[in-house]
Amino acid sequence: MTDHQTAQIEWRDGTIPVSTRFDDPYFSLASGLEETRHVFLAGNDLPARLREGFHVAELGFGTGLNMLALALIWNGPGVVRFTSFEAFPMDSADIATALNAFPEARAIADPFLAAWGTGARQFRLGQIEVDVKIGDARDTLLGWDGQADAWFLDGFSPAKNPELWGEDIMTDVGRHTAPHGTFATYTAAGHVRQKLTDAGFTVSRIPGHGRKRHMSVGVKS
Repeated sequence: MTDHQTAQIEWRDGTIPVSTRFDDPYFSLASGLEETRHVFLAGNDLPARLREGFHVAELGFGTGLNMLALALIWNGPGVVRFTSFEAFPMDSADIATALNAFPEARAIADPFLAAWGTGARQFRLGQIEVDVKIGDARDTLLGWDGQADAWFLDGFSPAKNPELWGEDIMTDVGRHTAPHGTFATYTAAGHVRQKLTDAGFTVSRIPGHGRKRHMSVGVKS
């Protein structure tokens, strides 16, 4: 899969990008950054666990909001690695428009947007080394040789993008997780929790953010 297979989006209220391919918004305008902090950062016990060489991996890069939230909490010492898997990348102009909804994230986004606009998918953002793998995660994750200390599982809804939550991918997530590594995700769908349990995680359902009653977290056994 190549970069010309870009995201197909429409704008809700002129500010919220919605994937027309999956009929799902990229974030909630009311609480997108707060949700990221609750689900993916706190859900993985970050920033407490961050250290030089710590490796975060993600399914679903989207607007880069989770990456920016991570950069906002890590100024070193040392570098943290961030690897994300994205099938349909957004273009830089659409990302910039989307991030305008979150001034705190947008304020540090220029180096990312400049690199992204040139087609670069490996770049540095502060003390974060970023590598975005473009293509179907069923292929790109299988061929990846990394080990993540924490996973952000942030694909579109399992009901609308079931391929990204399939048994094979969840097994690969487990296989590419360091001992005692963790995951966090906004979804509490039972079949996702079961697949992650089968992949070697001790899975818990905990309170979600805002109107989402529950989310899921786990630790690699």
